[in-house]
Amino acid sequence: MSKDLKGKVALITGANKGIGYEIARQLGSRGASVLIGSRDIGRGEEAANKLRLSQIDAPTIQLDVSDQKTIDSAAKQIESEFGKLDILVNNAGILSDRDAYGGKLRLPPSQVDIETLRHTYETNVFGVFAVTKALFPLLKKSKAGRIVNLSSGLGSLTLNSDPNSEFADFKLLAYNSSKTAVNAITVLLAAELKDTPIKINAADPGFTATDINQYQGYRTVEQGASAAVRLATLPDNGSSGGFFDENGVVPW
Repeated sequence: MSKDLKGKVALITGANKGIGYEIARQLGSRGASVLIGSRDIGRGEEAANKLRLSQIDAPTIQLDVSDQKTIDSAAKQIESEFGKLDILVNNAGILSDRDAYGGKLRLPPSQVDIETLRHTYETNVFGVFAVTKALFPLLKKSKAGRIVNLSSGLGSLTLNSDPNSEFADFKLLAYNSSKTAVNAITVLLAAELKDTPIKINAADPGFTATDINQYQGYRTVEQGASAAVRLATLPDNGSSGGFFDENGVVPW
């Protein structure tokens, strides 16, 4: 088993399940200390315990990306225990574009409740920025900080405009536009960080079977995690400010 990430410290938000857990497992199996960011500390500890059975160093951190107090507390904990952060994976996210009966995902954009939009942005957009902002000082202490924002092909304006794209029927106003906003944050922060060793990119995991889509996806979590793991471990000459899936560039 490769230990090329030994000495690296990685925080993954929403790491107690799904793609976040798999990203933690893959990074941890390569020697990184993976901090399991979880809104529910009990669920986070359950996930961490499973990773520890594979000899992975997996401390648990209570982190609700929509709660600034827990974000600030997590930053202080990481600073106290590690003094730096090498990898930040902003994985936590929600999908709330459902009809009034909690079912269908194809609710027309004009019928989305404004509160659904606000709720989605609170986690998927403001949460990403709040966590990144709070951890900037620790990422700057790394010799080669890496930030990965979990996005989605559903956030691509190009693909949303293409009537022949695979998911042309999924016009989910809150979710899709929140991932478009994540892409914008990625581009703008990359420009700010261009003269630093920090690289930031957006990752598209593809249609992966997780609870966010009621396990309807056709990709495994192992496949879904692959792009994020690659971007989290980019070499010094790697890209920054891009949008990628496991096959390469995804159009904006």
